[in-house]
Amino acid sequence: MSQFGKRLKSAIEKDAKAWMFLSGYLILFVIFIVAPVAAGVGLSLTSFNTIQAPTFVGITNYVNLFTRDQTFIRHVIPNTIQFAIMAGIGGYVLSFLMAWVLAQITPLPRTILAIILYSPSLTSGIVMTVIWRALFSGDEFGYLNNLLLGLGLIDAPIQFIQSPQYLMTIMIIVTIWGSMGIGFLAMLAGILNVDTTLYEAGAIDGVRTRTQEIIHITIPSMRPQMLFGAVMAVVNTFNVSGVGVLLTGENPTPEYAGQLIVTHIEDFGFLRFEMGYAAAISVTLLLFVYYISRVAFRFFAEKD
Repeated sequence: MSQFGKRLKSAIEKDAKAWMFLSGYLILFVIFIVAPVAAGVGLSLTSFNTIQAPTFVGITNYVNLFTRDQTFIRHVIPNTIQFAIMAGIGGYVLSFLMAWVLAQITPLPRTILAIILYSPSLTSGIVMTVIWRALFSGDEFGYLNNLLLGLGLIDAPIQFIQSPQYLMTIMIIVTIWGSMGIGFLAMLAGILNVDTTLYEAGAIDGVRTRTQEIIHITIPSMRPQMLFGAVMAVVNTFNVSGVGVLLTGENPTPEYAGQLIVTHIEDFGFLRFEMGYAAAISVTLLLFVYYISRVAFRFFAEKD
């Protein structure tokens, strides 16, 4: 066998071993990611009520979603944008600030405080909802109403959860409260691993304040952690976007005040059993999350 043939055979054997080690992951990835996404896209092009066989309707579901679904246009999109900005970006910024503050203190209290801040993200939706529903309960026994009545600030209990005026604000508060998840820990680790000599070099170059250190040294030095935190913030925001339904116990939420894309999907998919239409909304959500993630990559991906 020629030298070229030996090298080719060796390369093929190495590639075969690499693919063998990757095969388990690839199989699971295809089964649990690629196949469901492909099925969702295919289902979005049909009319399907879970009982009769799906009927192909082309892009009718998408046309109806953006032209005839007034709830989606007037409530779901504005609510989702507001929720994403306030809870997603707000939670992300707060995660970074809290990680930076913890990085300034000694290891033992830092560890204790990090556990305390991280623990709400581990709390199940049901437990979380029980706590917040008790706080914002609309009767006189609700903690917040009881406090306000005791201080004489109100004359009658306020229906916080059932009121469109307060529901979105409460949803944002609950979401930010539980936003210190794995992205927060990643940013804390990134800050702690920034080379301290960079701060010394920055001081020589004219960096004087902590704000300048954060902007010119800390954030550029931890781009991977910032990117990971941004992606996790996007995922977390849409994972918990059903909190309005959990708080109110209703879908749709009162006057659609807390209706987001995820709850709109649940409404059509599991309450109205219009699975084809729900799949079209799901694909729209997938594209929405994808493009938001691309924005995060443009800001924090490593520059070549």
